[in-house]
Amino acid sequence: MQLFQPDGTVTEATLRLGVFLAVFAVMAAAEALLPKRRLSYPKGRRWITNLAIVAFDSAVVRLMAALTVPLVAVAAAMYAGTQGWGLFNWLDLPYWLELLLALVILDLAIWFQHLVSHKVPLFWRLHQMHHADVDFDVTTAIRFHPIEIALSMLWKIVCVVAIGASPEAVILFEIILNGCAIFNHANVALPVGVDRFLRAFIVTPDMHRVHHSVLSHEHNSNYGFNLSIWDRLFGTYTPQPENGHEGMTIGLSPYQNDNPTRFSWSLLLPFRSLRR
Repeated sequence: MQLFQPDGTVTEATLRLGVFLAVFAVMAAAEALLPKRRLSYPKGRRWITNLAIVAFDSAVVRLMAALTVPLVAVAAAMYAGTQGWGLFNWLDLPYWLELLLALVILDLAIWFQHLVSHKVPLFWRLHQMHHADVDFDVTTAIRFHPIEIALSMLWKIVCVVAIGASPEAVILFEIILNGCAIFNHANVALPVGVDRFLRAFIVTPDMHRVHHSVLSHEHNSNYGFNLSIWDRLFGTYTPQPENGHEGMTIGLSPYQNDNPTRFSWSLLLPFRSLRR
């Protein structure tokens, strides 16, 4: 199953970018046609800031890979495979089962990372930039501090090496994770029946929107990005916001202004006094 070139970079990057742009375009169009909520601030400034942040994040990850050992999850998977490291490299499992288990385990690892980013003050300093967004749409999905992105990449590398995930599993997981994050951050109004069916398996926009509520007990729930089972399993599931999706306030209480729509303010937020 050759999804990438021998160096593990070109095809992977092209594939991920292509899927990202396709899903982003589809969900952005869906937002325009069937918006769930009225936005509080004009799209222009927010979108420029959030897109500039993801461009900056990508540059940071590429710089990490260039200046140190290849700090990308696919390269880590390839290296672990050649060295025989990790659980799946020790077990003789069918390929399809190994692939499925890797996707589930990595998804649980990301859920746990997200939980920790809310519970540990140091990590919350970084993660609050994501939650400070005053509106909730497809660009919120890519609004993460570059330091948080770098730490997330290191965590994924640890998990990939520990379980011995194959490069194909890592690529597929990254594509699914990115696609689902864009989908469940979309400001789109799904029919109630469709939302109820989908959230039995995956995180929907209505389910994840609760996580971006200004109310602390709501944004400390629904941590999933892909599979919805983890929040139900670990007791962190909140079905609906208490003020309704149209009436709820998005963001963080201390930052209910246009500051989060500014690029420099957003990047410097983790270094300001921590406000709850």
